[in-house]
Amino acid sequence: MAIPLCFPSLRFALALILGGAGLTLQAAPLSQPVAPTQPVIDTYFGTPVVDPYRWMENLRSPEVQSWMKAQNDYTRDYLSHLPGRDALIKRVESLDNASTRVGGVALYGTRYFYFKMTAKDQTPKVYARDGLTGKERLLVDPQAMGGPQVVNGVPQRYTIGEFYPSPDGKLVAVEIAAGGSEEGTLRVIDAANGHVLPDSIDRIWGASVSWDPGDKFFYYTRLQKLGPNDSPLNKELDESAYLHHLGDDPEKDVVMLSRKTQPALGMIPTDSAYVTITPGSPYALGLVNHGVKNELTLAISPADAAAKGAPVWTKFVDVDDDVTGGAVMGHEMWLQSHKDAPRYKVLHLDLDHPDMAKADVALPPSDLVVKNVSTAKDGVYIEALQGGISHLLRIPYGSATATPVTLPFAGAIEGFSTDIQHDGALMRLAGWTEAPQWFAYDPAGDKLTNTQLEPLNPTDFSAITSVEVTAPSADGTPVPLSIIYKKDLKMDGQNPCLLEGYGAYGLDIDPGFDATRLALLEKGIIVAYAHPRGGGENGEDWHLAGQKLNKQNTISDFIACAEYLIKQGYTSPAKLAGRGTSAGGITIGGALTQRPDLFTLCICNVGVMDALRMEAGPNGAVNTPEFGSVKDADGFKGLMAMDAYQHVKDGTAYPAVLLITGKNDPRVDSWELFKMAARLQAATSSKNPILLRIDYDAGHGMGSSKTQRDLITADQAALLLSRAALVPAPATSK
Repeated sequence: MAIPLCFPSLRFALALILGGAGLTLQAAPLSQPVAPTQPVIDTYFGTPVVDPYRWMENLRSPEVQSWMKAQNDYTRDYLSHLPGRDALIKRVESLDNASTRVGGVALYGTRYFYFKMTAKDQTPKVYARDGLTGKERLLVDPQAMGGPQVVNGVPQRYTIGEFYPSPDGKLVAVEIAAGGSEEGTLRVIDAANGHVLPDSIDRIWGASVSWDPGDKFFYYTRLQKLGPNDSPLNKELDESAYLHHLGDDPEKDVVMLSRKTQPALGMIPTDSAYVTITPGSPYALGLVNHGVKNELTLAISPADAAAKGAPVWTKFVDVDDDVTGGAVMGHEMWLQSHKDAPRYKVLHLDLDHPDMAKADVALPPSDLVVKNVSTAKDGVYIEALQGGISHLLRIPYGSATATPVTLPFAGAIEGFSTDIQHDGALMRLAGWTEAPQWFAYDPAGDKLTNTQLEPLNPTDFSAITSVEVTAPSADGTPVPLSIIYKKDLKMDGQNPCLLEGYGAYGLDIDPGFDATRLALLEKGIIVAYAHPRGGGENGEDWHLAGQKLNKQNTISDFIACAEYLIKQGYTSPAKLAGRGTSAGGITIGGALTQRPDLFTLCICNVGVMDALRMEAGPNGAVNTPEFGSVKDADGFKGLMAMDAYQHVKDGTAYPAVLLITGKNDPRVDSWELFKMAARLQAATSSKNPILLRIDYDAGHGMGSSKTQRDLITADQAALLLSRAALVPAPATSK
């Protein structure tokens, strides 16, 4: 499962004219409510841990509701008065609406399908066209298909999670969810005329639909149905794979792969199951995710047995094989594995005799970090990374040699798709200063051609440059750091700077184009991205070096990048902001509590603040492979060390802090940020603001509207600029 705001202004310039007295009263200024402490003491392996704001975890409590509303009202009012904020909002919106964005391009049959968001759209819609030059047709408008437009007097907003065309492109299954919640409903559309079929399946969060080539049925994955007495903590447990025939009642769908039906696979409640088939292959593939763990368990069954709802599964890959992905062609499979290869290798396996001990090496380990393997009609395509730059390799079927595909510029492959029925590949390429474009690769001519599906963004980045450097961490490890800034900027330490860091799950931050970033850059803000351990930039060893008991390395790497920016004259502590999103909350939270002197502002965006209590939420158990569990001693030790909330110290002069959350966040419970806000407000000895910003119609960022994202961008930039302006540049001698 676990693998990034439109509110009215809160300026209260209310004036009341009282009778004939002619007396005008101004509304009282807003204030932040002080949260009472109600300490709860938990004992973990003999260690008592005090939690003063445990009561905030009950989001239904009237006291919590009242407190969070008052906090949000105060924050919105504070942000609305920041100098230059209104102009920043207009500039960000103008940049965001400068071009149409296209994503997820894929070819099925003769039809191209893709997400598209125009200047008028708040969220993407799904479009289709017959051939690259065919007429474009709107296929799925989530707002029109989503359901009730108003619930309890509140307008509802719907977004598309993912779409899944059938192999011939005649039908499309689509996930639609409300309010950034991510959990939604699966619907089916006739791609020829847009007709919506009656099939409707709820409890969907990443269905991974796999169609039968005959368009009669598909396999999909669904959350379990909770009974009235079941704990909400069980919501993400025992996620199972099903077989659905079009027109059937989904409540009668056959379970194809689950912990309860296939005990021989040794699944546990936090595992999730998926079934896929590949056109032309006689096998169905069963895939088991172990929470957020990257390593998979794989099994195969004869496809005809699976089609009858009676699969016969044979396990051929387990966790200790260190396989993290793969692709099928006929009777063969190619697998990416980091077993004895920390930067990964690609293995080739005969599915008629699926014995991993006899798999041959199709691509040996090298300096490249293998990120993905996919199959097309003509060969195997391998996406790889080196020094933050994407590379693409191709192995023709029957060949033992991988040939590089020349890309038009050094950047990142942001989107990639192949189809077993077609030669070549489709890919979206972008860079820090290069606008994205969709290209089609023709293996016959070894040529990339711009598909023209995505108009070139006209935003002018000619005055902007970027550099890739390394910063020495506390233990001497060189940490990759990407820095983007105006070419004419003086490196005198007086520039505002926004440093972002993540470092988890083996994921990486690749060079990506964001037109709205220019609103910050043209104001003289340097935008930098740290690539700390825990991420995947340098392979699996890099990932493991920032996981569980090694999580301090992630934090130390981020701090090292901040120190590098200061030492090299890019910025100074009085003008530096640090930011972490989602699991990056651990990164920024650790930097905030360990080195508050390094920053003028710390931003936690839907981030983990109370790691020790993650398992108290529905998404906690599935994340234990990455962060650890309080149920074992080492897990507790690691979680305690990375828990920012537990490391806030009374009487410390903390910098300004902005904590951002969405009420519907299914990944990081909003109460984590509530508790951190309350703790910081009570502990800080400085007069710097500790702000809690809540969006009541958003979640973890997936499904947020364009307006919501633009307001968050402007709020953060305005706050950074206001903080940086508090310390004027030193006078220069004439």
